[in-house]
Amino acid sequence: MSDKLRVAVVGVGYLGQHHARLLAGMSDVDLAGIVDTKPGRAGEIGSRFGAPAFTELRDLPLDRLDAVTVAVPTVSHLDVAMRLMDAGVSVLVEKPLASSLNEADRLIEAAARRGVVLAAGHTERFNPAVVAALPLVSNPRFVEVHRLGTFPERSLDIDVIFDLMIHDLDLLLTSVKSEVTSIEAVGVNVLTPRTDIANVRLRFASGCIANVTASRISRDKVRKVRFFQRESYVSVDYASQEAEIYRLVAQNGRPRIEGGKLDVQRDEPLRAELADFVAAVRHRREPGVSGRAGRDALALATRVAQAMESAT
Repeated sequence: MSDKLRVAVVGVGYLGQHHARLLAGMSDVDLAGIVDTKPGRAGEIGSRFGAPAFTELRDLPLDRLDAVTVAVPTVSHLDVAMRLMDAGVSVLVEKPLASSLNEADRLIEAAARRGVVLAAGHTERFNPAVVAALPLVSNPRFVEVHRLGTFPERSLDIDVIFDLMIHDLDLLLTSVKSEVTSIEAVGVNVLTPRTDIANVRLRFASGCIANVTASRISRDKVRKVRFFQRESYVSVDYASQEAEIYRLVAQNGRPRIEGGKLDVQRDEPLRAELADFVAAVRHRREPGVSGRAGRDALALATRVAQAMESAT
């Protein structure tokens, strides 16, 4: 492996273009290729960041690459990532990891067989506010999550559960650390044929209850999570990258509340995610969000979707 990791980006639409921008700005990375099937798109992004452009994956020189980030539509994740890993290239696949659990399993098995890194693109895990707050979350009893967004100017090939809510389902799995025992869910398709707004109530074996709302048709943007636990409360604003904790403490035999904002070193979560992936490939270690973790989030999202369907 050379001093610079040779990384390409496959799919440079709404999100993939930012993969290219951030990778191009990393001193230890050589942005070695841009692939997009849309006429002119790869050339546009490639010229902007000084990288070779290709319209077909087969034209990408895989034997001269160390890693690739995959930001194509979900339905193509399996095909693209399998072709890359079979060539010995490590991959970061945007969320959701795959279109189905069977496809996710095939990706995980291929990564293990070829000895390459498989990372799942759950950027909120790398949000500095989340990084600061999660060590303070222990045995939460109730979690309230709101992820509300305006109607997006991008392709909507999946419903809001797999598009937005899956971020929070992943975070719940890593913070509650308990099996989900029951799910109640409701969803409504408003502006598209797919579910645009959804609410789910999760019960965990630990006794924790989580209430999660996700929308892509709201007037205002809200991305917050609040953890309520014994004698403390932790809140995170994903968008503003702010986190707070308040604790109940005893002073002179009398209860008192203390706390306030946490020290958060702001950063672009996607940049931190890509830097972690690059380091994982370079040092052959597990990434911050592994393919297995991506599969777990997909499994829970699938259960939510099934619960929603059975409730209609």
